Amino acid sequence: MIIIVTGVSGTGKTTLGKALAAYLNLPFYDADEFHPAENIEKMSKGVPLNDLDRTPWLKSLAKLLIKSSAHGGSVLGCSALKESYRKVLQVNSDVKWIHLKGDRDLIWERMLARKNHYMKASMLDSQFATWEEPSYGMHLNIDQSPEKMLEEALEFLGVGIQKI
Repeated sequence: MIIIVTGVSGTGKTTLGKALAAYLNLPFYDADEFHPAENIEKMSKGVPLNDLDRTPWLKSLAKLLIKSSAHGGSVLGCSALKESYRKVLQVNSDVKWIHLKGDRDLIWERMLARKNHYMKASMLDSQFATWEEPSYGMHLNIDQSPEKMLEEALEFLGVGIQKI
């Protein structure tokens, strides 16, 4: 099973993605960790990436997903702001999409609280401007606890939470 958790920066892709991966016993990949050095340098300076910057990054993520699919799958946390990006990541028909959504002010506060992350809060507006909301997958509101989000995501995936 391949699960891709999308959304603008600060929505909790890593938090939910890691929780899903742990629950499903799958590896978790944070797409931010696969950016080439040039992209990281650009974002560190507050410069938004363009489609040309993202192309090799998206292709490497697609290869990672294909490889993981042969070994049971994975969970990827990736902004995937545009439909064209999501098409590159749609490596097979079994990819499950979870799109995180939330109020800009809530996301802004989360980003301001981040430490040691190259994505600057000032770039949030550019991400909202770029975001092309998909018509498929699960649309999950981030204005709830991580536990509730995990529960809803597992329900969407058809995996019931085991009560202990």
